[in-house]
Amino acid sequence: MTRFILQRLAETLIVLLVMSFVIYGLIGLMPGDPIDLMLTADPKLTAADVARLKALQGLDQPLIHRYLLWLSAAIQGDFGYSRLQSLPVWQVLTPRLWNTILLMGISQLIALAVAIPAGVRAAARPGSLADNMINLTAFAGMSVPLFWLGILLIMLFSVYLRILPASGTATVGVHSLADRAVYLIMPVLSLTLVTVGSQLRYVRSAMTEVLRQDFIRTAAAKGVSRRRLLYGHALRNAMIPFVTILALDFGTLFSGALIVEQIFAYLGMGKTIFDAIMGNDFNLAMVGLLLSTAVVLLSNLAADLAYGWLDPRITYR
Repeated sequence: MTRFILQRLAETLIVLLVMSFVIYGLIGLMPGDPIDLMLTADPKLTAADVARLKALQGLDQPLIHRYLLWLSAAIQGDFGYSRLQSLPVWQVLTPRLWNTILLMGISQLIALAVAIPAGVRAAARPGSLADNMINLTAFAGMSVPLFWLGILLIMLFSVYLRILPASGTATVGVHSLADRAVYLIMPVLSLTLVTVGSQLRYVRSAMTEVLRQDFIRTAAAKGVSRRRLLYGHALRNAMIPFVTILALDFGTLFSGALIVEQIFAYLGMGKTIFDAIMGNDFNLAMVGLLLSTAVVLLSNLAADLAYGWLDPRITYR
């Protein structure tokens, strides 16, 4: 397994290297640069000032040369400064990455806590009232636009009831878990409601397929209890394809977090990357996008490792 993990990590580094070139090239081809923005903001700048500033920041060099300089500095741990925040890129991204991980992690845990037992119950009694109600609820959650749901929650809890803050990450000057939890309620609820439906459907589909197999009928004939049959035998086998779906959906969940962060002004990775791109903050956008790519790749590696835990027959050779 160690060799497999090292091989996958090496592949991850190669993908990140290729993505760094692609992202740097796309950002470099965007119209305008920080010096052009300074020129529009300060009409007193002359052409000589613009040329001097571009030469100072290396913006007068060819794109490939600028990329190689950035890559050389990045390998040494220097990712540059954020133009919008006037801080080193890592100082800006580190707390916001943890904010996004907190948002996505809580949403995913709640979604799994609902989707797995509901999907098992629906698959255990196909066609029943419970199955129909669970399917209806799942389809409703999958059909609701995320941005619309977020606006509705703000109108209900912040405008009419006035019990939850409409936006932000924490109260200024307050550093407590209770305060952070209050600001997380609506973003977590929004992201959970739109993800639990699809996960529930996948669990139900996988469980339905497993419950039709011969080993389930054999276990039932031997007198295995219904609960042990469902959760001890069927669910573990049904989780193998579901883990694949979870890994593939991680990128979708991250994009959903971007929308949620924009709606609720939640200072996470999604909002940071969006603001950096809109503000032509090249260094911040570059490192933020690469960090997001790394998180998705590592989630796929975690899914591959989970296969071996779910099915001992799987080996990593």
